[in-house]
Amino acid sequence: MSSAVVNGLAGAGGGIIAQIITYPLQTVNTRQQTERSAKKRKAGSGANDTSTLFQMLQLIQTEGWGGLYSGLKPSLIGTAASQGIYYYFYQILKNKVEDVAAARGKKGLGDGTVGMLSWLGIAAVAGSINVLLTNPIWVLVTRMQTHTQAERKILESKKDLLLKEISRANSLEVSILKDRLVKLESEKPHPYGTFQAIREVYCESGIRGYWKGLVPTLIMVCNPSIQFMIYETLAKRLQSKRSGKQLPKRNLTAMEKMPGLKP
Repeated sequence: MSSAVVNGLAGAGGGIIAQIITYPLQTVNTRQQTERSAKKRKAGSGANDTSTLFQMLQLIQTEGWGGLYSGLKPSLIGTAASQGIYYYFYQILKNKVEDVAAARGKKGLGDGTVGMLSWLGIAAVAGSINVLLTNPIWVLVTRMQTHTQAERKILESKKDLLLKEISRANSLEVSILKDRLVKLESEKPHPYGTFQAIREVYCESGIRGYWKGLVPTLIMVCNPSIQFMIYETLAKRLQSKRSGKQLPKRNLTAMEKMPGLKP
């Protein structure tokens, strides 16, 4: 099995484990971002942002534990694909660039090692390929994470309208409106699956809808690119320092590599 395949599988497996552990925080973070405009409007009345922990507890109370993991299945698929694709292409490009650098070193051109700018280019290309292939998955994940919240807001708006109508209605209409309110309060957000999300995105925007936000996401590739450039440079120096002049050089341990592995 090639080193690229091994790195791709390792990246996918590690990404899945990390995603399961951190997914509740991601769900709350996504919902906080979608509510940002509403919070700004309330700022004038003295309302304060609630803590992440409080929002998690509130989410469990209103939607159960499943609410924290809304959209987890496609997210795991997206994480596995994203991490696998990134590490696979990163390793392929890394192997080729290292071979070129070694060949140049034998000819007396350079020291035979890869420079920082080359690491930056490798990470950027791998990140761009990853974004182009996996952006549709993350569009669906975000929609699934926020769908229940959107439906709940619609129900709350309907309740507010009914309460206003009740306050203005006569005695004969009040009982009818209260019955409608009781039925409305018993309603819960409808289940929202992956195929439904796929269909809605296509109906709204066609094929292009699956690549919404592509440009800013590609721009954000610079983040892991810089991260991996610094990582590879520091890893090379650390390995040289640990190994000294001994051959073969000792590989770095997982604890030594840990800072900055995730793209």
